[in-house]
Amino acid sequence: MNSSTTATRSWVVLGGVHHLNRTASRRPDDPLVLIQVPPQEVCRPATTVIVRWGLLGACSAVALTSSGTRLGSSLIDGEDLFPDGIAGPALRDLIGTQPTPSLVPLCYLAEASGGGYDAYAQIQFHPEDACFLRTSQTSIGHGPVEALHWLGPVLDAHRASSMALNNHRRYFRKHFEGTELEFKYTLDPAPDIWAEAMELLKALRDGELEDCRPEFRNEFQIHHTENHLFNVTGPDTEIGYASFIPTVTAGHVLKRKYFKEDSFARREELVHGIDVSPDRFETYLRDELGLQVRAMPPFQRVRYDIQCESMRTGHIYGIFLDRCALLAAPEVVLSQCELEYLRSRSVLPQDRDEVLSEMHRVDAWLRSHLGTRGWTAERTFYSKRSFLRDVVAARPDLRGT
Repeated sequence: MNSSTTATRSWVVLGGVHHLNRTASRRPDDPLVLIQVPPQEVCRPATTVIVRWGLLGACSAVALTSSGTRLGSSLIDGEDLFPDGIAGPALRDLIGTQPTPSLVPLCYLAEASGGGYDAYAQIQFHPEDACFLRTSQTSIGHGPVEALHWLGPVLDAHRASSMALNNHRRYFRKHFEGTELEFKYTLDPAPDIWAEAMELLKALRDGELEDCRPEFRNEFQIHHTENHLFNVTGPDTEIGYASFIPTVTAGHVLKRKYFKEDSFARREELVHGIDVSPDRFETYLRDELGLQVRAMPPFQRVRYDIQCESMRTGHIYGIFLDRCALLAAPEVVLSQCELEYLRSRSVLPQDRDEVLSEMHRVDAWLRSHLGTRGWTAERTFYSKRSFLRDVVAARPDLRGT
């Protein structure tokens, strides 16, 4: 944790779920519980805060009505707050004679350096943990926390963004929509990409990349596909490649990337539900899409994806460990690591150019990590299309096989 967080106080605020979804009107006797917790921000300022109940230890808890009447106080261990996602006995006892609401985390509050509080809305809540997203552009609610001066601004901010905050994953946005931003690192000698993925994931969990952690409850993914890639040589506006990827149900995904030279930014398009058999791929591209194409050798792709979230900005980057082997010649392999901007978790205004400056910071860390293992210290834009072109130039017998 950043040392700048240690001199401040923080709270998880609990209350009836109707404060978030407005299924009932607010009442002066609605119970609130202020759970004082050790500061949970990885950095300051932060966009995302994760709270893991079992790591909190004994916490001071104060129950109030929303009009400020004190109901009681107690010490409650973090792991006893929400067994099975339901308010535990200690919380219910603290509320006392008040009607027991559907008690949930409402927000996370952190004392701001200039007074008042930084506020974070709860967007995911589980028996083990919760995720909170910043909703206050500047500090709010100056005064003692029990004076509840922050309560109105917190609920007003939640109401203003409720269509994002109250819907699963609607709090994500994507800057540079339709454009892939990606650095690549060719790994030579090719490592065991599973072992390397686990090492990278551990490094992120341990905080080796400043301000960053694995994405909350979405830190790792596995992909294993075949790719039938065609070099698109015309018309001029369509140059790039078209790749058919089979799905686990039926049909294929058609991935289009538009570029003349390997580069950092490429226009990308995915079309799902393409019902075409492999023997008709080329015909489909020529006759249905009007493309001039050249078949490349199909390959098997094994990929392990690590999702890296900046807790400071809310930007999320993919770190992908990749191994591509030709179906007709499995000894011909391209092994790469890729760093790609994926999406941003935020409801506040963002400077999208910060995606690029932060991506360069992640790139520097990743190159250092890979370089110390002797695989590469250089980034590149070397694409699958360029790899397959080079393979065919060296071994014409593999063209389109």
